[in-house]
Amino acid sequence: MDALAWNRIQFGFTITYHYLFPQLTMGLALMIVIFKALGIKKNDERYHESARFWAKIFGINFAVGVVTGIPMEFQFGTNWARFSHFSGGVIGTTLALEGLFAFFAESAFLGLFLYGENRLSPRGHMFAAVMVFLGSWLSGYFIIATNAFMQHPVGYNIGADGNLHLASFWRYLLNPWAIWQYAHNMTASVVTSSFVVCAVGAYYTLMDRHARQGRVFLRVGITTGLLASIFILFPTGDHSGKMVAKYQRGALAAMEGKFKSGDSAEMAIIGQPDTVNHRLENQIVVPGVLSFLAYGTFGSKVTGLDDIPKDQRPDNVELLYYAYHVMVGLGTLFILTMGTAAFLLKRGMLFHSRPMLWVLMMAFPFPYIATTAGWMTAEIGRQPWLIYGLQRTIHGTSPLVSGGNVAFTTIGFTGLYTLVGILFLFLVMQEIAHGPVSVP
Repeated sequence: MDALAWNRIQFGFTITYHYLFPQLTMGLALMIVIFKALGIKKNDERYHESARFWAKIFGINFAVGVVTGIPMEFQFGTNWARFSHFSGGVIGTTLALEGLFAFFAESAFLGLFLYGENRLSPRGHMFAAVMVFLGSWLSGYFIIATNAFMQHPVGYNIGADGNLHLASFWRYLLNPWAIWQYAHNMTASVVTSSFVVCAVGAYYTLMDRHARQGRVFLRVGITTGLLASIFILFPTGDHSGKMVAKYQRGALAAMEGKFKSGDSAEMAIIGQPDTVNHRLENQIVVPGVLSFLAYGTFGSKVTGLDDIPKDQRPDNVELLYYAYHVMVGLGTLFILTMGTAAFLLKRGMLFHSRPMLWVLMMAFPFPYIATTAGWMTAEIGRQPWLIYGLQRTIHGTSPLVSGGNVAFTTIGFTGLYTLVGILFLFLVMQEIAHGPVSVP
């Protein structure tokens, strides 16, 4: 493989591995605030114990997320030097804001929350939790705004040096693509954290250990998870899809396996894209639904891949199609799972329904799969562009870095991340075995 292929593999691997941690961090930040608020409102120590327990998991997850995120920052210079030179005058703004403000605010108040409860009033401790939440979610927005510029560049101009320069800070920061991508992404992080909280709660309930807190985990996790699972479908998923339909027609066509343009376009439920014969095989489709979801009317025309120039189409139609359908399929199952659990909870049957508890305990990996598939959909759909319409991926690499060098460092990252992952699992399992405890 050439250097470009290895650069893409390395960045894809490191960013996929890294994002396993921030999604739980951002989701748990909200869950901790909910636990603290309920503890103060109900004057119930169980909720404060729950907040302390998940804050410890948050801290471990946060630390590993920082460690795995650092190599990506360096890759902008080592692997993607021409991209950094071309676009650094724009995207450097939000990356700097993320590091200087959001990250440090989150870190500082996390220390106060973890170690300052006995020295802070209940409301002061609650304030620390809220600031951790705000820092975490603000950090997420700056990163999403950077990615949104690559998907739909706005607020820039091209200088005399041929590079991008920031023309309008607020237009860049409030990119409409960023607004809906951020809402969709953060809702997905809440889904992930809800399933993780429910999994631990189900485990404690099934094992009859820390059962009081286990039931609190389940009540809060199921309620939050059901709301987030619905919200991720509509409106965040719906509007994110409309942005793709408006600005990335090739990505939309590949996501749905649509090769021929036409009115009243059908939505593919099942099928296998055949890029050689330009058709979707073994398909099950719903007529007119794609036109409605993309453009608001059942008769709208949807452009097929055959009417898009070859050099403008996504590089890997098959992978994009399957990644998108994995994301959507799992999202649908999340609503069904949390809806069933909420029904049993409402009827007072959940804590005695061992099959449902087993489902909740074993389901926590699937939101990670769904978010990974979602990011694959976004990034593969943008190809062959690094910055859509402005710079192709092939023109963004570091010309002096060979494929062999990138392959060697990729092997090193794999070994390092394996060790970090083992350490992370060990620390988290220790906390789960120890369980929530009261603070005198």
